[in-house]
Amino acid sequence: MARYTGSDCRLCRREGAKLYLKGSRCYSEKCAFDRRPYAPGEHGQGRTKVSEYGLQLREKQKVRRIYGLMENKFRRYFEVAERKRGVTGEVFLQLLEIRLDNVVFRLGFATSRKEARQFVLHGHIYVNGSRVNIPSYQVQEGDIISVKDSSRKSERFKDIFDFNEEVTPPSWLSVDREKAEGKVVALPEREDIDFPVEEHLIVEYYSR
Repeated sequence: MARYTGSDCRLCRREGAKLYLKGSRCYSEKCAFDRRPYAPGEHGQGRTKVSEYGLQLREKQKVRRIYGLMENKFRRYFEVAERKRGVTGEVFLQLLEIRLDNVVFRLGFATSRKEARQFVLHGHIYVNGSRVNIPSYQVQEGDIISVKDSSRKSERFKDIFDFNEEVTPPSWLSVDREKAEGKVVALPEREDIDFPVEEHLIVEYYSR
């Protein structure tokens, strides 16, 4: 399975935005984007005029990197969104939001989506009482997502729960931190996307 193995901080600098790919490090003084908020490379600080295509590409790359997907998978989500009823851009974002790894992150059971993906792959996450180890699993309204009993007692999960103690999940999710359990109370709406994204640019990019 193809995956990105380079520096996560380099991705934030390339997109010119803090994508919170490194969990707790992104909130510390060690954050590379805070220290060097310009594109990586020899010409990273140079002024360049961005074309319309460039704007579309950068928006697509930003969202793809936020969710940690490779291009082929990301495009397949867009193709599915095109076939569904509704506004393509909004349906597209909804499909990304209801991925299991994203839901685990949104519930505060991980400090980053990458960490959430690892937890799912390693069998720490259950859906409706059954272990699910597929990060791309699409949750449905009413699903119960929980952390394996033996796992939630580990020091790592205790640290995560302490770190995310003040984090409030989006309105379409509810969480019980004592039980390390969350519920999908509704499917996400466009206003539940809490990072700046212009999805119409992505639609335009793939509609060329």
